[in-house]
Amino acid sequence: MANTAPSIWTMLFHAGPVVQFVLITLLIFSVICWTIIAVKLRRFRQASSANIEFEERFWDGGSLQRVYRVALRMPEAPMSGVFMQGYQELRQLMEECGPAVTPRTVNSWLQVIDRGLAKGIQEELAMLERTVPLLATIGNAAPFIGLFGTVWGIMGSFHNIGLKGSASLATVAPGISEALIATAAGLAAAIPAVMAFNSFMSSLGNMEGILKGFAADFLNTVERQLIRSVETPAERAGGQDMEFEIRSDMPDDEVETVTAPEVF
Repeated sequence: MANTAPSIWTMLFHAGPVVQFVLITLLIFSVICWTIIAVKLRRFRQASSANIEFEERFWDGGSLQRVYRVALRMPEAPMSGVFMQGYQELRQLMEECGPAVTPRTVNSWLQVIDRGLAKGIQEELAMLERTVPLLATIGNAAPFIGLFGTVWGIMGSFHNIGLKGSASLATVAPGISEALIATAAGLAAAIPAVMAFNSFMSSLGNMEGILKGFAADFLNTVERQLIRSVETPAERAGGQDMEFEIRSDMPDDEVETVTAPEVF
């Protein structure tokens, strides 16, 4: 066992230039692979813990303005990015269309907010997925690069056989063993990359489900507030600043103006 390591290093140093170039390339791929793995593991753990904290803040109660201020302080939470997209769409609708709405308008508003939330989910997932496809590239390409080095090394061994006119094991073995190191290096770079890629894609799938669930909760919150804004005239007497025009099952000329809670 004591002589195994030196013999391997000796084969590496005495390998042909093409095989050495292949080994250096695979070493670079391996370094990139492990760097991505370390960075993404840290990012996914950070995103998960930040999501938990932000969701707790979201359900603590209070206005959406307060939650928006919390979201601005938590950019590491994907949920905060989704929330800000939905909240900004809501604010833009209120600025452009005014606070008075009908049930038909409410449905349109909810559709616009839903599209904004979907955009936020895609943006957050895209940021989390960044550089992950490179793992798939390394996992697919590394074995073939290693195989190329092996084939090239075996070609050199057969060339030496022709030059020496001998097919003895002593003539063939050194070149073939040098060549097989390239295949081993290719597999060593590819296996962690493929395993990490599958793990991260699974985490992205779980994150997508979590963000879609949060988006549904946000949309339900907005919808409930619009429904609650239908109040009796006595309740509207001491109304708030923001008025919504809610149209229920009544003729078009009978429009009821109500006051919505100051949640937005």
